[in-house]
Amino acid sequence: MTLAVTILQVLVGVVIILMVLFQSGKNQGLGVIGGAADTFLAKSKAKSLDAKLARATKWVGAVFIILTLVLNILSIAGV
Repeated sequence: MTLAVTILQVLVGVVIILMVLFQSGKNQGLGVIGGAADTFLAKSKAKSLDAKLARATKWVGAVFIILTLVLNILSIAGV
């Protein structure tokens, strides 16, 4: 049981890392050269994708925390 939860936690951790890496930075497009090239449609499309990624990252992070608590309880119980 503990091994399955540990493997699941590692997979969820890798998913969190990938989701964070795919998100654009908050200060993207603020430079003098790069900021002028963005169009309104590109910005709104990116924001909706970034919003979905941010929301999904929060949910996956919550699952990671729950798995961590479950592993802690299992280790205390000696299972």
